[in-house]
Amino acid sequence: MQSISFEQNISAVESAVEQINERFELVGIKCEIRKHKAGRKFSFVHIDCPPNHWVSLAKWLKFEQNVDYLSMITGIHFPLEFEFFSGKPGYKPGTPEKGWEVIVHLTRKGIRNPNVGEQIITNAAKLTGMGIPLEYQVSIVLPQTDEPSVPSVQSIWEGADWNEKETWDLVGIAFEGHENMMRVLNPHDSPEGFHPLQKQHKIRYHDHNEMYDDAQGFMRKPLDSDKKK
Repeated sequence: MQSISFEQNISAVESAVEQINERFELVGIKCEIRKHKAGRKFSFVHIDCPPNHWVSLAKWLKFEQNVDYLSMITGIHFPLEFEFFSGKPGYKPGTPEKGWEVIVHLTRKGIRNPNVGEQIITNAAKLTGMGIPLEYQVSIVLPQTDEPSVPSVQSIWEGADWNEKETWDLVGIAFEGHENMMRVLNPHDSPEGFHPLQKQHKIRYHDHNEMYDDAQGFMRKPLDSDKKK
């Protein structure tokens, strides 16, 4: 099994951070080197991006830096007050400037489809420049609002399609411009405004009737609910 070296990893990270800061720092995009705490402990690129510049950054990463794979999008809710967890270790309340956060995980893999009859042999130890695989993490912070939203990057990376749907379904962060947004983990007839990972739910389904494991109906009980088990 081949792998790049630590020297290749840090050279790629340093180059990417320098280029991103040089191009985008004036519009409020900030970039820095971070390091994994587990595994091989390679470094990766962390980017703080205002929501209004997310699409511009995404296009530049895809088409100028060969960032070809979006692996995950997640969302976090930071309410100003949350009594259920208040005072517990690790609890971080939100601020007026930070009510929501979208985290995007990207990778530059450098994989291409060969032409018919063509063979591609890659020697990881000889990779240089933008040929070196690299991880990116983008943080998009949103202020306190009842309608959090960020622009969709569905048209840039195919992997955004499901991930944006899942983040909206579970957390309630909308993605402007996403085509065919729908429930993908909760039942399709879930009540409007129900997003179970928002922190105001003091218990699992606070203010909603019990949800049974039935993708066809949010409040429909199973046929054997009246039988003793």
